[in-house]
Amino acid sequence: MNKDTMPEERVRRMFLGGNTFQGFFSHYDYILGQKEASKIICIKGGPGTGKSTFMRKIGLKMLDLGYNVEFMHCSSDSSSLDGIVIPKIKVALVDGTYPHIVDPKNPGAVDEIINLGDFWDEKGIRKNKTEILKINKKTKKAFESAYRYIKAAHIIYQDNEDIIKNFCCNRGKINRIAAEVEREMFFGQNIATHEGGVRRLFAGAITPEGYVNHLDTLIRTDKVYAFNGVPEIQIQHMLEGFKTRAVQRGFDVEAFYCALNPNKLEHLIIPGLGTSFTTSNEFHSRKAEGTQDININDCLDTGDYLGIIERNRISYRQLLATAIDHLSLAKGLHESLESLYIPYMDFNAVQECYESTLKKISRISSKD
Repeated sequence: MNKDTMPEERVRRMFLGGNTFQGFFSHYDYILGQKEASKIICIKGGPGTGKSTFMRKIGLKMLDLGYNVEFMHCSSDSSSLDGIVIPKIKVALVDGTYPHIVDPKNPGAVDEIINLGDFWDEKGIRKNKTEILKINKKTKKAFESAYRYIKAAHIIYQDNEDIIKNFCCNRGKINRIAAEVEREMFFGQNIATHEGGVRRLFAGAITPEGYVNHLDTLIRTDKVYAFNGVPEIQIQHMLEGFKTRAVQRGFDVEAFYCALNPNKLEHLIIPGLGTSFTTSNEFHSRKAEGTQDININDCLDTGDYLGIIERNRISYRQLLATAIDHLSLAKGLHESLESLYIPYMDFNAVQECYESTLKKISRISSKD
């Protein structure tokens, strides 16, 4: 089964980690909670050992069996995977290698390690030691450069945010919009005796392929509020307010944060209310059936600042494009690194490991 033949209505796609202005930022702790999880399998192993393929095959097989599957894509290669989740049986597989560094928290009780490095010929790999060290050094430098440019881009972006917030934005109008939406959404909902939970993720990421997002696989609730406006307008405070109110009323929420700034909430899903909120701009939008569009630009008057704002946007795009060039260089180097490992992998043994892992998961699924 390839992507084109997947039952997309049973597939959700997102990112666990991102290339942000703070460097690599991880939401790996939110893949699946330890209390609710039946099993979390941490996949270890070097480049070219088949971690992504291993997880993808498990995910596709579970789709074949009728389960919904979440595919967690990699921000360093959006076609690759960092993890999968099978929500109904509460099973997750996750890449535990650098830069993710995921280790078991409750070994045996919840977590298990599979090390695909057990199936390589170390003696053969060591023949390429000099080249491996050289490529790893170049890759490290490429990521460092990428993060410098992303940080620089964020500084420019932040300048526009500050200008719009302090001189161009009518906060009172935005507050009234928030109050109206909140009344509609929480009408008749009382404060609960137990708070809901928050799952933090990324809907999109800055990748070697450019900015990639998977909102179309995530925003599927009956009710959708789409806040349309320029990217720099700050509505995360509104969304944070909705998130807090939902949690206080006992609803679990999924909070999706900005690919550039991992502290900035951009999209919010409240499954228990059948409601989603999405920030819609030139970088990401989702037009779903039942969407209520709210034009936040009506709260703006850029006035004398329009020229500065537009020049900042040009600089921002140029800096981000250079960052993406460095990420692309890092991806190419990683592919070269994989080519030094692949010839020394015993993929028959990896296949046997896949089959035994699938049996373990099948035993869990048979109990549901």
